[in-house]
Amino acid sequence: MKLTAHIPNLLTLLNLLSGVIGIIWVVEGEVLYGAYFVLISAGFDFFDGFAARLLKVQSLLGKELDSLSDVVSFGVLPGVIIFSLIEKQSPYPWLPYLGLIVPLLSAYRLAKFNLDTRQGDKFIGLPTPANALFLSSIPHLTQTFSEANFLQEPLLLLGTAWICSLLLISELPLIALKFKSFSFSETKYIYFILASAVALVVWLQLAGIPLVILIYILVSLVQRALDPK
Repeated sequence: MKLTAHIPNLLTLLNLLSGVIGIIWVVEGEVLYGAYFVLISAGFDFFDGFAARLLKVQSLLGKELDSLSDVVSFGVLPGVIIFSLIEKQSPYPWLPYLGLIVPLLSAYRLAKFNLDTRQGDKFIGLPTPANALFLSSIPHLTQTFSEANFLQEPLLLLGTAWICSLLLISELPLIALKFKSFSFSETKYIYFILASAVALVVWLQLAGIPLVILIYILVSLVQRALDPK
């Protein structure tokens, strides 16, 4: 086997490594730093698929390895972040454990995704990286904007985690951010989402990510309404 065939799997393992390191940071009490590793993992997750398609070395092994890595980076890590945030504020010691719905439904979503043949031109349900980025960036949002401190209220955090987790396994159709062509007319929604993402992240850094995810969902709903095919 050519050495290049191992490049996508190496990137996938780096995704997994980033997730594990992020968990360690959160356990050590550094939630903000742990959240950065969700973003790093998302970068590796994007480039492993891109490399596999570019090098034409897609494989069943890579597909399974990708899902296993995503469970850690986009399921366990954001789940631990939510657990830690709720634990710091909640007077009830059992309440943070309810936030572990995040890794449970993330794992379910990933297993379902591998079997669902409909998820080609679109995603059915919120992708796990999007969910992980949304939840893990909440502490950065509250740090940047004092007006957003109410988001740290335990029951609100828990409700947000449950709503987002249920969206993972919902039948909500969302745009798959994959370029089949660079024609603006065919990919205008993707271009709008990417341009909005760049603008918000440059302006607000990680605090802009929740807004990016909300725009992604809203644009997908608009696209579905205007072009229901």
